[in-house]
Amino acid sequence: MVMKTTATSRRRIWGMTMASLATALLLGGCGLDTDSRPMQKQGDGTWSREDPTQRDTIFGKGGLELFGGKKKDEAAGGGTGIGVNLYLWRAALDTVGFMPLSSADPFGGVIITDWYQPQSSPGERFKVNLYILSRELRADALKASVFRQVRDPATGGWLDAQVDASTNTEFENAVLTRARQIRTAEASKDQ
Repeated sequence: MVMKTTATSRRRIWGMTMASLATALLLGGCGLDTDSRPMQKQGDGTWSREDPTQRDTIFGKGGLELFGGKKKDEAAGGGTGIGVNLYLWRAALDTVGFMPLSSADPFGGVIITDWYQPQSSPGERFKVNLYILSRELRADALKASVFRQVRDPATGGWLDAQVDASTNTEFENAVLTRARQIRTAEASKDQ
């Protein structure tokens, strides 16, 4: 009977070892190196995927800029770390600066204002959603949606009202004009 228990224990240990080994192999496959760069022979005879002409530095890609040299993406208005064109972003914020902001996402390029009620017309209010769609300063990189509500005299509540289609285009043009002004001012300042 002692022999059966020992044989049974060995089988259990062997089974648990095999299960652990299979689990380790399966989970190890999850972290395989999937680098698709080809291997290159280095000067010292070793093989590596690293480019021998490129090195990592503490100053990041491209090194340290001391005397105001602009990198290509920065000159295009996208070198600020945000996901959209800097000139369009600043111009959009300037253009809706008189309205209360509900949300501003510089990485996604979305600006949403809260309802704004002009003092000149207390019976209506406006809201604007701006979407910056590109890192380039182009007319099709911006989309504006203007919403309007009017006060219902009977209930005192707000009702959605029609917005002229040209209002969205005029708003986009105002942002684009301001973006060009900012870019021109920065270009003349750099000279």
